[in-house]
Amino acid sequence: MGLDGVNLEFANASTTGEIPSFNGDEKAKATDFANYFCSYSQLYHQKQMLADHVRMAAYHSAIIGNSDVFKDKVVMDIGTGSGILAAWAAKAGAKRVYAIEYTDMSKHAEKVMKANGIDHIVTVIKGAVEEVVLPDEGFDGGIQCVDIIVSEWMGYFLLRESMLDSVIRARDKFLKPRTGLMFPSHCTMYIAPITDEEERYNSCQDYGGAMQDWSQFAESTKSMYGIDMNVLEESYEREQKEYFMLSSKWAELQPKALLADPQVLKQLDLATCTVEESRGIALRDESSSFDFDVLSNEDSYDGSPISGFAGWFTSDFMSRTDSEGGDAPKLNSPVVLNTGPDAGYTHWGQQVFHLLSSITILPEEIVRLFGSLELMRTKENARLYNCRMKFKTSRRKTGEPKDGNVLMESDTHEYVYQIP
Repeated sequence: MGLDGVNLEFANASTTGEIPSFNGDEKAKATDFANYFCSYSQLYHQKQMLADHVRMAAYHSAIIGNSDVFKDKVVMDIGTGSGILAAWAAKAGAKRVYAIEYTDMSKHAEKVMKANGIDHIVTVIKGAVEEVVLPDEGFDGGIQCVDIIVSEWMGYFLLRESMLDSVIRARDKFLKPRTGLMFPSHCTMYIAPITDEEERYNSCQDYGGAMQDWSQFAESTKSMYGIDMNVLEESYEREQKEYFMLSSKWAELQPKALLADPQVLKQLDLATCTVEESRGIALRDESSSFDFDVLSNEDSYDGSPISGFAGWFTSDFMSRTDSEGGDAPKLNSPVVLNTGPDAGYTHWGQQVFHLLSSITILPEEIVRLFGSLELMRTKENARLYNCRMKFKTSRRKTGEPKDGNVLMESDTHEYVYQIP
């Protein structure tokens, strides 16, 4: 048994709760490969990311558009996949690029480098970045010798997959502390209330259908085989509710689905953030709370109810802003990678957290949603997250201040969502 009594024999986590590539035993690493890395070893998965033009354009502009900071530099690409970021770094003028890849995709990356005539610049290294040893090429013994780290580590709602842990540990080991650059350099997580009633209703219908199917199953099992299965109904209902109603959904929302301006949940400076900060959003975090007003008299409002919340992120490629990075090269062409509803399609999309019941917005009234969001890794799988939301709602007349006369205030709602 491991953390808090969880059986970790086949858990996707080390005995200390870390991602297995850091300090997991061989069994944990094998589980991690089967559950996580395996899909990245397939070209179809790489193609899906390479066909994401918002993603591709952002990284291409950030690297090629700032070729002056790459010229004659040592670069590390963490999780290189098919190698396209490493190839751009080489074409931007890097003198050496170390392309780190855990899976057999490294063989394809080597072919890409050779086919593009840059295999004399890019060295593909197969292995976990936590364990790799750089070749001795006179670059300060391979420790804190890297000028720039590039990586596309972001998962759904930014943190899912927990690859940021690996990037931070590589930064601390390999990046020049005062002059090194991180691509991306800063990331921000957002949340906003949305209307998405058709999808929310479909989830409710699916949940109801599953429970109706169970009722028929239990009845037929009793009548045909003489065994009463109703003792399992409560567990089955909880299982189906978690799956249909309390699991976040991938969505490609339109801007009109937003019912209020988004609020920041978490900001990360990749030059300074810690592994502890990468683990999620704690209630003690200053920005873990939210407070939204949804107005019925907004010009864009069409009478749709509040269906839930949506979360997404942005990644910035910009100059260092930390106090230790004053000597680092400046980026003359900063770039923002946006995965929000106003950015168009990305393979990240937005994560939608539907409410069990929608909230109607009455004419000439304001609905306030205020509470907190906590994002934490699951005990069974250090690469997956649960999201706990605790919030209240209230109603007041349009024009009434938040601390003014409230028509109604609800009890506290608390939901725990899986981010699958």
